[in-house]
Amino acid sequence: MENLILAFGIFFHLSNVLSIFFGVSLGILMGSIPGLTATMAIALMIPLTFYMPPVAAISMLVGAYKGGCYGGSIPAILINTPGTPAAAATVLDGYPMAKQGKSLKALKMAMYASIMGDGFCDIALILVAPPLAIVALKMGPPETSSLILFSLMVITMVAGKSLTKGLIAAAAGLLLGTVGLDPMLSTRRLGFGLIQLDEGFSLIPMLIGLFAVSEVLVYAARKLSGSKKAILHERSPKPEDNRVSLKEIKGVMKIIGMASCVGTFLGAIPGIGPTVAAFVSYGQAKKMSKNPDQFGKGSIEGVAAAEAGNNAVAGANLIPLLTLGIPGDIGAAVLLGAFMMQGLHPGPLLFTEHIDLIYAIFISLLCANVIMFLVASQYIKVANRVSDVPTALIFPAVLVFCIIGAFAINQSLFDVWAALAFGLFGYVMKRFDFPVAPLLIAFILEPILERAFRQSLLISGGGLDIFVTSPVSLAFLVLTVFSIVMLIRGIRKKKIVIANEEE
Repeated sequence: MENLILAFGIFFHLSNVLSIFFGVSLGILMGSIPGLTATMAIALMIPLTFYMPPVAAISMLVGAYKGGCYGGSIPAILINTPGTPAAAATVLDGYPMAKQGKSLKALKMAMYASIMGDGFCDIALILVAPPLAIVALKMGPPETSSLILFSLMVITMVAGKSLTKGLIAAAAGLLLGTVGLDPMLSTRRLGFGLIQLDEGFSLIPMLIGLFAVSEVLVYAARKLSGSKKAILHERSPKPEDNRVSLKEIKGVMKIIGMASCVGTFLGAIPGIGPTVAAFVSYGQAKKMSKNPDQFGKGSIEGVAAAEAGNNAVAGANLIPLLTLGIPGDIGAAVLLGAFMMQGLHPGPLLFTEHIDLIYAIFISLLCANVIMFLVASQYIKVANRVSDVPTALIFPAVLVFCIIGAFAINQSLFDVWAALAFGLFGYVMKRFDFPVAPLLIAFILEPILERAFRQSLLISGGGLDIFVTSPVSLAFLVLTVFSIVMLIRGIRKKKIVIANEEE
């Protein structure tokens, strides 16, 4: 209690609150610009923290991290372009809602779900950080392999109308994920002699191409054909389409709770990241929903699951960072550098030597959620006006942002060409009704799965029994088999219903 009282005294200064406000605002702004991620927001702000007190500095950076994670949902909903990789799952239902005139409803639901997911993982961090970190440490290569295999089952949940097309898209994603240097032997694979492909395709240019550039091409094709659909989307005049009712919030609370748990658990495992958490949450939400057929067509449950899942990772990433000194992802790695610059060395001793500062940082996490609500609720009102701008101006501007965003991540013209190539690929997929989500999920998961699987085989000397001798790994394999059985049963039931209707 004495430490908590000291923490309140350390935190409650105007400079700390203003630091969080600045960090959250800049994070949301940068997250809402495709190509400028939450990690980039933190990196840009680190020089500002050199002469700041530790709590103000860390609070500002954590605020930027949280704001950036949420900000990616704004362009995902409004222009079908995820601002950050983690917002890719939000596109699946956010943009269809916008096309139905419910863009403000989708933006508000994304905001509420993000803040709830953030708040849940912050409380988990404060209450159970050490036990969760111990569980996360037990996730070795076999457990990670089984977890990723289970996560790949999400493909079947977001595969669109045709399971066959979904699996083909997933296979293409796995193939694209193998491009680059072999993770174990460093030999070149599928690079066709291009040095730029030694590290594989960058995720940001791929996202920009598949979602944004492809949408520009779809618009151009409609414009050339004289279609009246060559518009962005209109806002509905109905009040109920521009707000989230209390009934709707109650209706998605179970899904938000599930997604928050998934995001917190996956965020505590180093290397998994918010994108995987968002898609896993989305797939589980589809299983839980009473209206799974609405997913992908503008389901508010889909938006809530994706945003709660990816934002719950933001606080959970700090669990292994603070307790063990192990960053959960790139953003947490940048935060690790900021901690060390302030003379704070994350690890077990941090909770004994600087417990008052840690409690003050915990308070700042909760305060950041309140400030994010205040800032985001005003920002989305302005952002929602994007549909008032003529499409003849919007889509050229979107294309310019795409090129800038693709170039900014590595300062490479090759990434710009890659984004344009993926844009053409995405356009072809949309024309022939192939879902983009399975390709993206498989691409993200492939390096993690391959590395963990091969490490497991090295540990076991080539034996596969290592995957069933571990209780955690066996549990994920059982869940995978159960998911496959349920999927087959669902397909059979659908065929029976169709057969009965035809009779």
